[in-house]
Amino acid sequence: MDRPSVAAVIAAILLPPLGIFLARGLGLEFWIGTLLTALFWVPGILFALAVVLRPTLLARA
Repeated sequence: MDRPSVAAVIAAILLPPLGIFLARGLGLEFWIGTLLTALFWVPGILFALAVVLRPTLLARA
């Protein structure tokens, strides 16, 4: 199982959409994280950390 990069974790805390982009690319999770960050920063951080730190669904197959 791949570990998340340190840069993605730090970015997820400082700028949540960037952390999601570094970990997963430009997809639905990125846009959800952007919306949560725009509404309020803390939910964006929590969502970004959850996305960055959880393993991808394809890694389980």
